Amino acid sequence: MPQHHVTSATAAPTSIPIPADDEERDVLSPNCPSRVILSRIGERWTMFVILALSRAGTLRFTELRARVGEVTPKVLTETLRALEADGLVERRAYADSPPRVEYSLTPLGTSLLEPIAMMREWAERHVPEVLASRERAAG
Repeated sequence: MPQHHVTSATAAPTSIPIPADDEERDVLSPNCPSRVILSRIGERWTMFVILALSRAGTLRFTELRARVGEVTPKVLTETLRALEADGLVERRAYADSPPRVEYSLTPLGTSLLEPIAMMREWAERHVPEVLASRERAAG
């Protein structure tokens, strides 16, 4: 059986104070740490990567890129590194020849599937209205 190494990136230290309780948390406050999380989730490729991994379980880089589509290797690498640092994606490197790397969701990453499903359903339900509005705005 091939040996593998699971990397565990740690997020960069932050100067944002962590509130002691929920009452002090307000996503609209510039100092609220949840803003960092929402920013990550809202990045262009994050939801697509999470959805692709949720459907396949584990994917190699090229497989993941093919499922996500249109993302450059550089941007996908940056997205995966950020998701790994946030504890949402696990990277497994195998000592095969040639080397092999696989990605999968962590339990924390899997916990995003329900809110992402709600957003996806909303988007699919309302796409005609949004497109019509864009056409009206374009004149």
